[in-house]
Amino acid sequence: MTDILDRIEAAFADAGVTGWLHALDIDSGAQIDVRGDHTVTTASVHKLCCLVTLHAHAADGRLDLTERIECAPAERTVGPTGLAAMLDPVRMSLRDMAYLMMAVSDNAAADLLLGRVGLDAVNHTMTRLGLRHTHAVHTFGELLATIRQDAGPGGAQALADPQVVSRLRALDPTRTNHSTPRDMTRLLKALWRDEACTPEHGAAIRRLLGLQVWPHRMASGFPFDDVHVAGKTGSLPTVRNEVGVVEYPDGGRYAVAVFTRSAGTAVNLPAADAVIGTAARLAVDALRLTAGPT
Repeated sequence: MTDILDRIEAAFADAGVTGWLHALDIDSGAQIDVRGDHTVTTASVHKLCCLVTLHAHAADGRLDLTERIECAPAERTVGPTGLAAMLDPVRMSLRDMAYLMMAVSDNAAADLLLGRVGLDAVNHTMTRLGLRHTHAVHTFGELLATIRQDAGPGGAQALADPQVVSRLRALDPTRTNHSTPRDMTRLLKALWRDEACTPEHGAAIRRLLGLQVWPHRMASGFPFDDVHVAGKTGSLPTVRNEVGVVEYPDGGRYAVAVFTRSAGTAVNLPAADAVIGTAARLAVDALRLTAGPT
């Protein structure tokens, strides 16, 4: 086990990041832990918590997922994808907004859904599921507002300056949405075992996680047609995260949470993205070797 931990740490170091990882065999309970109880900034990974809460409310009859919401351009949280990037008024169901929130990490869709269920409800749902270290402090629009405020008059270009990045509240887990890698694998395990929601809603959540379009992080470590990766990414300046479940054709299924901070402030750091897949693959291979044939 020490060898695999050393290899994961070496992969993080080679990519120029500090990493935190927890990987869990959903059925056997075997695990790989690289500072898995460290509190981390979740960024858009927290959209998974919103999704679970949305479906918990639907299961309880507190909302109908086919309910439609109007969204005018002036009312949208900014972002590069989905509703956030659209120019015209949109009327869409809650479940289709949830698709955009998860598949392309749409900030506007996420905040519309948060407005429907409430931050307090998200936190209550996480507490109910035993995720004691997972907490939402603000909406995604509020999170982005702190970055604009902290960056100052230099705007987005100032985020290339390490001194500016060091003062961002959005990167301080004590002042922003946060969790731990272990909490996230616990949530994924509950979703894959239908312990977080009813089977109908658990299946709907798993479907949406499987529709994420980004292949450059966790999925890059499993380039096989018969291995399925379902996950949710999260990104902020110097932060690259992903949590997900890797499923093999022999029935093996593994929850993995990888959170990273890069030393460099560049927006494009392919090695920092790819190491999420590398670390996840190393952890899952070790879990499969421990379990033996299934």
